[in-house]
Amino acid sequence: MRRYLMALALLLAACAPQATQAPEARPLLKETAFYPATTGLEWVYVPEGEALSSPPYRVRVEGPALYEAQEAVRFRSFGRGEDRVYYRQMGAFGVRLLGFQDPSARVVFTPPILEYPPEALLVPGHRWGGTVEGRVELLTPGGREPLLSGRLTYAMEVLEEREVRVPAGVFRVFRIRQTYQDQAGQTAYEVWFAPRVGEVRTREGRLLVERNFR
Repeated sequence: MRRYLMALALLLAACAPQATQAPEARPLLKETAFYPATTGLEWVYVPEGEALSSPPYRVRVEGPALYEAQEAVRFRSFGRGEDRVYYRQMGAFGVRLLGFQDPSARVVFTPPILEYPPEALLVPGHRWGGTVEGRVELLTPGGREPLLSGRLTYAMEVLEEREVRVPAGVFRVFRIRQTYQDQAGQTAYEVWFAPRVGEVRTREGRLLVERNFR
C-alpha cells in the first residue's frame, strides 16, 4: 500500500501543470495628446547609425512635479550613464521647457523656453523663438550653489512635413531646426516631431526604436 501511495503521488506530481517563467506582459498604453505626457509613457532610442542591439537610451514620463514652484511634468532621460530629468508644461500655449536637472547640476530658464507651438501653428515655415535667462546651480550635499547665469537666445523653424522610416515604424513628422545662441557661440540641432507620438529623432541624433503606447 505504501508503495502504491508513493507511486500515485509521483504520478500526480508529473501530471500537475509546471510553472514557467512567462515574459512580463506590458500592455500598450493609449495616448491622444498632441504632446504625449501621460505618466508611464516610455520611448526607446538608439543613436542614428548604430546597430539596434546597441545599448539604448530611454525617456519616461514620471508624472506631475513642481519645478521652481511651478507645476510641471517630469520627463526622465537615461541610459549609458546619462540620467537627466526635464520639466515641461503643456497647454494651449504649446510646450514649455522650465529647465532640467541631473545628479550634479540644475538648470532653470526664465521665462521657460517654448519648445513647440500650439498644434494649429505647427506647419512648414512657422518660426518662433525668444531670449531667456539661464541659471545653472551645482547640487551639493549641503544644497544648491550658484554656478553661472547668462542670456540664451533661441530660434525654432519648421522646415518641412514629411514621412520618415525609423526602426519603430513609419511616421509623418515635422522637421524642426533649433538654434541656440549664448556667450560661447551658436549651436544648431534638428528634431523630428510627430504629434501624438513625440520625438521620432531627438536633438541628440537618436532614433525611435520602440514605445509603449499607441
